Amino acid sequence: MTTQPHDHIVRSHDEERHRVIGEILRMGEMAAAQLEAALDVVERRDDRAADRIIANDEAIDALETAISHDAMTLALRGPMARDLREILATLRIASDIERIGDYAANVAKRSKALNMSPPLPHTRGLHALGTLAVRQVRAVLEAYRDNDADAAQRVRARDAELDAEYTGLFRELLTYMMEDARAITPCTHLLFMAKNLERIGDHATNVAENIWFQVNADAPMAPREKRDETNTAT
Repeated sequence: MTTQPHDHIVRSHDEERHRVIGEILRMGEMAAAQLEAALDVVERRDDRAADRIIANDEAIDALETAISHDAMTLALRGPMARDLREILATLRIASDIERIGDYAANVAKRSKALNMSPPLPHTRGLHALGTLAVRQVRAVLEAYRDNDADAAQRVRARDAELDAEYTGLFRELLTYMMEDARAITPCTHLLFMAKNLERIGDHATNVAENIWFQVNADAPMAPREKRDETNTAT
């Protein structure tokens, strides 16, 4: 049977699309691994390992650039409306994953500054917050892999739990700083690190919303609960 030119174009487009999906998943796994490693160096107070995490962020940046190029190549082939949604979602998702990698590297950078002060018990709270962030990242990657809008919606809803954990740690650190002036510098670093982790949760939520958009176009999502009360924390 002779393959028609149109069949060849469609097959080539489909192969390229699956390759881009694979790149997104690889990039996401790299970012999740970076985050887990950053949390580990905070616990171990390991400056050398922190330097490796910071250096590895360049690989995630490079992969985002490659994915953006591949997505634009797909766009130039005259895709259908659904394909255009996937291309737009791909560009947004790659950008969000790149930011997750950046925030993981920021946690590693702050850990080096934190290591200049005596250990604080509050790193346990930071680790708990980070564990939630890792869970969100891995869950949203699974939703993307499966093209599962309902799973993405569940990830989005769970961001409220991460917000609540962040608010609790934020208030705890403020209280500790008020009680002991010597804790101000290390607690400030922990506050920045906690905010990085909260923002990772936000970017995982963005990925979830783009999965929904990819599958359901402009169909509205359910209202999202937010529990970040740090703007009013006292």
